[in-house]
Amino acid sequence: MTTARLRPLLPVLFAAACAGPAVAGDIRYFSFDPADEVTRRMTRGVTLEVEQGLLGGLFGGLQARGLYSTSARGSARLDHDGGSPVRAALPDGAREANVYRIAPEGDGRALGRALCPGSDEAWLVMGRLRLNTPLTVHAVGRTGDQPPRHCVQLSYTFRGEWALPPSDGPESNDSLAPRLGR
Repeated sequence: MTTARLRPLLPVLFAAACAGPAVAGDIRYFSFDPADEVTRRMTRGVTLEVEQGLLGGLFGGLQARGLYSTSARGSARLDHDGGSPVRAALPDGAREANVYRIAPEGDGRALGRALCPGSDEAWLVMGRLRLNTPLTVHAVGRTGDQPPRHCVQLSYTFRGEWALPPSDGPESNDSLAPRLGR
């Protein structure tokens, strides 16, 4: 390939190189504490399993893949969903746009019903996932053929990023402590 043909790709390649060490498929764990009484009563705190998108944070950003209760047993898989009818259920002024369907397997159905009583299907609509940044999450549910409805707004403060256990096993609890920032 000639230099002239590569020239238009140089800004993209440079930006990708500067995006940092994270690559697509990199899994991280962000922990959040409740920021208000409603959130405290509903969840007490959550840890999100997030995956790095295409070309680091440049284009794909971070996408949630799972939600874990920080203070109790329970987890749910999250599936990214385009969700325009779901976003339409948000209250006026809500800027959150990342829609995730709560998968009904495992604890997912119970989580959906706890956040949206009576719902057959449930979604979480989140703001952008970033280190050291508060997070607003809207629970949206749908019962039968009814349109999606807004159930509750949850507000969190960033607690830290969890380090993974070492590959030789979790002998050292230090690897499980949250890291503040990166």
